[in-house]
Amino acid sequence: MPTYRLDVSYDGAPFHGFARQDGVRTVQGDIEGVLERVLRTPVRTVCAGRTDTGVHARRQVMSFVVDEPADPATVARAINGLLGPEVACTGCVLVDDTFDARFSALWRSYRYRVLDAAVADPLRRNTVWHVMDRLDLDAMNRAASGFVGEHDFASFCRRAEGRTTTRTVTEAVWQTAGDEKLFAITATAFCHQMVRSIVGFCVDAGRGRVDPDSVPEVLAARDRSAARPIAPPHGLVLWEVGY
Repeated sequence: MPTYRLDVSYDGAPFHGFARQDGVRTVQGDIEGVLERVLRTPVRTVCAGRTDTGVHARRQVMSFVVDEPADPATVARAINGLLGPEVACTGCVLVDDTFDARFSALWRSYRYRVLDAAVADPLRRNTVWHVMDRLDLDAMNRAASGFVGEHDFASFCRRAEGRTTTRTVTEAVWQTAGDEKLFAITATAFCHQMVRSIVGFCVDAGRGRVDPDSVPEVLAARDRSAARPIAPPHGLVLWEVGY
């Protein structure tokens, strides 16, 4: 049974997250609907990382297995024709049958955009978190550096019963991008709402509301209430997945 890899990007605003749900529109639900229509058989997909409602993806990776060979170009055209411009398939290829979009991934990278200005930009309302306070970039990077390495991120995750919250972060850095603050973070894997929780903490550090050097103590607490409120979803983009 052949296995295929899909590379897709999407605007998360119109969707109730990535994962299929009955009665609401989701990225996975829409894509599986197109696959079933084109391949004339039910298809179940796997993704590199599920995104929440309002979160976007530049390069999400999915995989699926079917009984009969499919034409990759036809699959890509169907997704783009039926779901564009909100969803774009940038590639569909036949892969080795051991490939799994989730379990074969070695790392995931996210980006988060913040506009710290007195007035919001309506044209960026679905892709950038507007913060009225001017942010201290140095303080935000001091906080971000505390997340690099292997840690138990229970204070920064929505806990899944029976699952570990230990993750390894290899990059966490803020930089100025035009009039925005851009956060880049890479890890072997992330737990639910981890990136948005880290962003919320860093932004509060940039506001002067929290000590940027207190990350080790907050991590050690392993208590969700010890961290700051999470950042909103619309500034977050699943940027890239490495294999």
